[in-house]
Amino acid sequence: MKLKLVRVGNSKGIRIPKPLIEQCGFGDTVEISVKDGCVRIAAERKPRQGWEEAFRSATPPVDDEILLAGVTPNEFDRDEWQW
Repeated sequence: MKLKLVRVGNSKGIRIPKPLIEQCGFGDTVEISVKDGCVRIAAERKPRQGWEEAFRSATPPVDDEILLAGVTPNEFDRDEWQW
């Protein structure tokens, strides 16, 4: 798709068609970056967005008993360590 640059004050801009805005999930603000001569426009990400799903999909925690298999308690473990 080709879009014409339009004057916006002393700058230039583009008008993004509504179907593209909806397809990309753009809200009122976007993130924009330049890499290798290309402009990238992306939907704004909230801090920690997607963390909850990542935690849910992570492997369950390993039971400490497995980690301690074959380790015999020492004097510190018996006398000073408190659980």
